[in-house]
Amino acid sequence: MEHKILAINPGSTSTKIAIYHNTKPVFLKSIHHEAEELAGFHRIVDQYKFRKEIILKELKDSHINIELIEVIVGRGGVIRPIESGVYFINEQMKKDLLEGKRSEHASNLGALIADDLAKDIPNCKAYIADPVVVDELQDVARIAGHPKFKRLSIFHALNQKATARAYARLANRKYEEMNLVIAHMGGGISIGVHRKGRVIDVNQALDGEGPFSPERSGTLPAYALTKLCMGGKYSQDEIKRMITGEGGYMAYMKTNSAYEVELMAQEGDEKARILQDAMSYQIGKEIAAMCAVLHGEVDAIILTGGISHNPMVVEYIKKMVSFIAPVVIYPGEDEMHALAMNGLMVLKGEIKPREYNESTMVNVKLPCWEEEE
Repeated sequence: MEHKILAINPGSTSTKIAIYHNTKPVFLKSIHHEAEELAGFHRIVDQYKFRKEIILKELKDSHINIELIEVIVGRGGVIRPIESGVYFINEQMKKDLLEGKRSEHASNLGALIADDLAKDIPNCKAYIADPVVVDELQDVARIAGHPKFKRLSIFHALNQKATARAYARLANRKYEEMNLVIAHMGGGISIGVHRKGRVIDVNQALDGEGPFSPERSGTLPAYALTKLCMGGKYSQDEIKRMITGEGGYMAYMKTNSAYEVELMAQEGDEKARILQDAMSYQIGKEIAAMCAVLHGEVDAIILTGGISHNPMVVEYIKKMVSFIAPVVIYPGEDEMHALAMNGLMVLKGEIKPREYNESTMVNVKLPCWEEEE
């Protein structure tokens, strides 16, 4: 039976949409939004009706009958921490996304648009899958070193989980039976420990842990950062941008394009070369640390994301970590395919959608934490 699935992935200046017939993509489109178009919206979530109408126009202009769509899967936003899986888009989820207390992020639009579209299509269901807030950390991984701080799980869950399952199928094994360390290398870099289907440790890739990346500073010397914060020269927003958005390559090279830095390094630019090596070094070191979490019992180390196209980065990391386990490359990322495949697994009964509520939210209280104010 041929199932029809619509995947929606909103970005800061674009909205990607795709129609899949089972595993086959029959329509792919990246809709660019000019800055002037978005400037009139006070908050990101205010854009969802505007973007919904553009999606409908694109589908109509391409002569796609939306009445035949059975499932719409939107990119999951920054909601409350939950375990991995596919989730119904319910009123609680929409309320959390509209309030945006955890973060104002373009991915928050995915569920809102998907739900709105599904309401107008008979027998169509709307879901999200593996949002960035997937939290399966083991308790010891949550401790930051001071009771006023907690380590958080925010990472490229959608691509990491999809890549893990793809590798498991290739190995003719179940993902839930394997131990993997997966490095997603893109604008942000997240390195996750997948133990028997759960990500029990991962660096907080959004705003301050792990290797530096094309636009993020990664882990910084804590005392030096404190002096910078208290020095009066920079505002809180300026320092936040130094950490996320204007860190890493952006701070050193004035570009967040890993490909540009790669070309400069190939052409003999010594600054570009040493920065690329330093990023590769930090990735390799973090991978090895994550392998220690598994006591060295690692079936494979997987490199994925856009930067895994770079042979110099890949070879540098391989030299550091291939003694631990085989290093497998899944270059790039295909979030649209990952969203669609989660929808297909629901339609085929391979996975059961979950409810977003208090019972599925991760709300850990450890005795070493201070009570939240």
